[in-house]
Amino acid sequence: MEIGQKIIQANNNISDRNLVLTIQVGLNGFSFLIVDRFENKIYSFFDKSFEKKITPEVLLEKIIEEFKSEENLQLSFSKIQVIHDNEMQTLVPAALFEESNLSDYLKYNTKIFKTDFITYDVISNQDIMLVYVPFVNINNFIFEKYGSFEYKHNSTVLIERILQINSNKIGNNLFVNVNLNYFELVILKSSSLVFYNRFEYTTKEDFIYYILFTIEQLDLNVEKINSTFFGKISTDDELFLIAYKYIRNVSILAIEKMNYFKEENTSNFTILNSIK
Repeated sequence: MEIGQKIIQANNNISDRNLVLTIQVGLNGFSFLIVDRFENKIYSFFDKSFEKKITPEVLLEKIIEEFKSEENLQLSFSKIQVIHDNEMQTLVPAALFEESNLSDYLKYNTKIFKTDFITYDVISNQDIMLVYVPFVNINNFIFEKYGSFEYKHNSTVLIERILQINSNKIGNNLFVNVNLNYFELVILKSSSLVFYNRFEYTTKEDFIYYILFTIEQLDLNVEKINSTFFGKISTDDELFLIAYKYIRNVSILAIEKMNYFKEENTSNFTILNSIK
């Protein structure tokens, strides 16, 4: 088991075919990625987004429908992993972390219930834990269908990949992963994680406000910080243009760094970087 991943295991034998299935699930949409590890290439990819958030119950119904209709999901897999994509998460320094206090870490910045199952990932080489609430109904369904599988949070994949991309850089570097209704903001100082958060937005003014407010709160300089955007964004759309207006050094992440498979699709950064 890799650091930062949780595994649910059963006494069954998964086929020795070298196909890896990754399922990313969120209330804004879900994706299926099948990778052929022998050829180290994408075998199949499916992505579905929703204009408005749905409930976990509706999300499960839609995923079950896809499993019934999609032939590629009937294949045998050597490995299965689930990526949970939601705002019910927070970062905790390892020095302050106690596994018995998981609910305490979350209750101040997200609404949780006593019945919620809370778990955590370890952010590699950062002495930081990411505490979160997974979609238990999705985990249960995947366990019933396949048996053994691993799971982790979307933010874990995102942060670890950005740390890899930024490993040889110095100074302050800002990264923004843009999605349809929200974006994730990561700030690094050289090889250290300084800040991570997730913001919902509806207008370009919302978008730039959260970015500029974060820069100000961290006492950084819009004239000096290097800002890299990726996800559902391009150099000619309004989000990039307003960022360019207020921040001096802005760019789109280079295609060769987008994911391990050199896919030009920038909209599915985390799932395409989930296979190691």
